[in-house]
Amino acid sequence: MTMTLVVPPEMKRLEPFEKSLREAGRRYPEVTEDFPWGHPTLKVKGKAFVFFSLSEEGLSLSVKLPQSHGAALMLPFAEPTGYGLGKSGWVTARFGAKDTPPVEMLRRWLDESYRAVAPKKLVDRLTGGTDTPGPAAPAKKAPAAKAAVKKSAAGKAPVKKAAVKKSAASKAPVKKAAAKKTAGKR
Repeated sequence: MTMTLVVPPEMKRLEPFEKSLREAGRRYPEVTEDFPWGHPTLKVKGKAFVFFSLSEEGLSLSVKLPQSHGAALMLPFAEPTGYGLGKSGWVTARFGAKDTPPVEMLRRWLDESYRAVAPKKLVDRLTGGTDTPGPAAPAKKAPAAKAAVKKSAAGKAPVKKAAVKKSAASKAPVKKAAAKKTAGKR
């Protein structure tokens, strides 16, 4: 379903930005477009992941940003989404007639929002490489194993705290094995 909105002449310049972002969002798996309140909304499995508005006030879009919420709100064009959604990580970006929206960043926001709202099985399809419509999710780095120095329970000698890993032979955490060795030395 396509709905045509009447856009004031001074805002016509923003139409290509909205069109590009809507097309990018529609390429994700199982996305539908709806028009609640007369504005385009992209949904996955019936749950909205982006709301668009192009009106006499300009272009705005609202997305759910669980990871980049804080950084997004530092930008001059972003604010917490109204109706209490801001408390759940939703951010609204607004652009006036003379503004040039940062499309690549907004596409990353669309990606983050889709991944936050979509069921895990659909998100897994994105990382499989077959349906990736936009930028891939950043690779998660394993936390670096750091040895921390702590005093033993008796308060005498420092004991190194090993990273928790499973040993291939015993399937027991290395941490427990190290604790048993330390306990036996007392």
